[in-house]
Amino acid sequence: MRLSFHGADRTVTGSCHLVECAGRRVLIDCGLRQGSRELEEENAAPFGFEPAAVEYVLLTHAHLDHCGRLPLLVARGFRGEIIATAPTRELAHIVMLDAAHLQKEEEARSGAHRAERHGGAAEVHPLYTPSDALDALQHFGRAPRYGETLEVAAGVRATFFDAGHILGSAGIALEVAEGQGRRLVVFSGDIGNPGGPLLRDPVLPPRADAVVMETTYGDRVHKPVAASVEELHGAVANTLCRGGNVIIPTFGVERAQEVLYFLREGIERGRLPASLPVYLDSPMAISATEIFERHPEFCAAAIAAGLRAKRDPFHLPGLHFTREHAESVALNDLRGGAVIMAGSGMATGGRVRHHLRHNLGRKDSSVVFVGYAAHGTLARQIIDGARQVRLFGEAIPVRAQIYTINGFSAHGDRDELVAWHRHAAPARTFLVHGDEDVMQRFAERLEVPGVEMPEEGQSAEL
Repeated sequence: MRLSFHGADRTVTGSCHLVECAGRRVLIDCGLRQGSRELEEENAAPFGFEPAAVEYVLLTHAHLDHCGRLPLLVARGFRGEIIATAPTRELAHIVMLDAAHLQKEEEARSGAHRAERHGGAAEVHPLYTPSDALDALQHFGRAPRYGETLEVAAGVRATFFDAGHILGSAGIALEVAEGQGRRLVVFSGDIGNPGGPLLRDPVLPPRADAVVMETTYGDRVHKPVAASVEELHGAVANTLCRGGNVIIPTFGVERAQEVLYFLREGIERGRLPASLPVYLDSPMAISATEIFERHPEFCAAAIAAGLRAKRDPFHLPGLHFTREHAESVALNDLRGGAVIMAGSGMATGGRVRHHLRHNLGRKDSSVVFVGYAAHGTLARQIIDGARQVRLFGEAIPVRAQIYTINGFSAHGDRDELVAWHRHAAPARTFLVHGDEDVMQRFAERLEVPGVEMPEEGQSAEL
């Protein structure tokens, strides 16, 4: 059995791991790298393996950095089956299509800027098209339930277990039989943060011969969710008192729904005004909210009961869905008193960049970051204290109040990751999906032999 590593190696995004076993080639995730322009260029580079030779993709969840290169995989020759839970399949649909549209828009803008600077027409090449994303959807096949053991192919069995990260997310226990030998390798995907309101807590993994595990927050402990909720309510209330807008760069899957839930809670507790206008300016987040409502069986018990009883946990009296582009543009005329949630969460694209353009320079407004921001992203620049950023070719001063609320993370923290690893008790550990310095500190925290931090393209025999 051979493992090779082709993404999220000593970095946070782009998860992609290849298993060659029992005469089969199985890919675990195929994600987009997010952050700097260099990472965007790496997305277009060869995969490091032949896509046509891969027979199966097992998808842990539908975040872009885990599923975002599937359309490119198909465009370059993959003809096999993609296996994922039912909600992951639906969410991946909207995530990949959204990414394709954003790439098309970004390439068109970049081409226009190059043409303006250098004269003449500028050729643009999006990574993939909406048609490619739709082609990838045709390869989704079986949709396992949590705890169900699936025979992927002769000699290869997979069990998906609840990762508690986003709707439908899973860790995957891959059991391989070759000759007289058997190996169980567990791929963590992204390990969820227990105690959230929307999903069940992550399930601990089975004992394994080896694990491939994420380390995003492997060097820190999250502050309690209650304190983060209080900080969110305070940030909104203070901004309303100043007469400004609250801009929340929001990941459309999970984080948007969680923020809506906590805003509703703030209104019910009297911390926020009942008439608070909240604009969910993200077609993807709107669609993701509807997918939640179709899959109560994947939610926490209280949320599931509410959904089955037709009680919408995300409803606010002043909630507005803005699907159309013209509706989004009209929000630029709002001078104060509104909460505007828009993607992307790292501000690398999408409608939130327009709202930042119109509000970052205003002292009465606030920007509230509620998720992870990778190195090289606009969100990270602002969080790190940039006094000025560039948006649409313009220098925009940063005068708004900036809040970073880390307790809403959908990732488990250091202590949760350590507990997950101890339960698996593997002989070999491969750390992925984390900044290298964080990964190193987490490796030291484990205090066990057999911990490896693979580089891109590296392989290991089991």
